[in-house]
This record gives sequence, structure tokens and C-alpha cells, in this order.
Amino acid sequence: MDYLIEKFAQLGAIKKGHFLLSSGKHSDTYIQCAKIFEYPLEAQNIVNILAQKLYGQKVDTVIGPAIGGITVAYEMARALGVRAIFAEREKGIFTLRRGFEIKEKEKLLVVEDVITTGGSAREVIDLVRNLNGEVIGVASLVDRSKEKDIFDLPFYSLVKIDLEIYEEEDCPLCKIGIPYVKPGSRELKK
Repeated sequence: MDYLIEKFAQLGAIKKGHFLLSSGKHSDTYIQCAKIFEYPLEAQNIVNILAQKLYGQKVDTVIGPAIGGITVAYEMARALGVRAIFAEREKGIFTLRRGFEIKEKEKLLVVEDVITTGGSAREVIDLVRNLNGEVIGVASLVDRSKEKDIFDLPFYSLVKIDLEIYEEEDCPLCKIGIPYVKPGSRELKK
């Protein structure tokens, strides 16, 4: 899968610097899968490779958390020939909006662009289960988690990237005064 990591880098999806991740942790590398989706044919080919890992699984619908999981859910659903929906935060809690519904016993695949702690994916899993859907697994383009069994479900990822992730108080980049960037914004730590 080294060629996929090289492809991600060519597409601008792997960035180096000092980053504040959505988990609140810090890293010297950021994976911005949205860059892959600037090139629809590349994105389609990449997601098709991930979809092949689900061969034989019964999936009715693919769901992803907004925002990172929206395009992944769409492409994965296209690859699997099923419906795509996404969950959005409302007052800090993932919910279904825009008329999306989950039928009882419907089999859903939860997808993400990057899994670091798995927090957003677990929240979507809880949402699906609370709506009486059945989650058959989780899939992500990139697995950068440190835990061995991050989910209580089958977990499929395209690439595993082991990156250093730090708590703010342990971050060596903070200790030497390098300001961090919060991806998706222009905010810098002062």
C-alpha cells in the first residue's frame, strides 16, 4: 500500500508542520483527504480499492459524519451500489437531517476519511443503533489510530499510517515554540 501513500502525497493529502487535530491532540503530520476529492476520478479509484475489502458484506446504506465523511460516504455508496447519507451535528450531537432516515434493521456501513481516535465514527454508530439500524462495520481511507481494537465492529481501512500524536502538554513542537495550525482555519496559536 506504499503506492497509495505516495498517491495521497501527490494529491496533497499529506501535509507536514504542527497541527491541532480535531481530537485536541497535536501532530507534525496532517492527513487532509479532502484534497483527494479535488480529483473525482482519483477519488473514485481510491475508494473502489477500499470497497473491495468489503466484498461479501451486506450493506444497505453508507453513512458518514459531516464533514469529512460526506464525500467518502458518497463514493463508497457509489462503489457498493447503495444509498449514501450523512450525519450532522446539531447542538453538538450527531443527528440525521435533510429528510434522511434509517429503517429498522437496515444494515449500515459507517465511513470516515481519517480515523485517529474514532470518536466521530463511534458517535455515528450510536446514532444508527439508537435508530434501530444495524452497523455492519466501519471503513476509513486512513487509519492513524494507535489502539489495536478501536471499534467493537469490523474495521476496514485503506492505509495504516503511524504518526506521532501528542497531548498538548507533551508536544515537542509546542515546547520549542512552533505555532500550530488548526486545519480548516487560519487560526494560529499565539
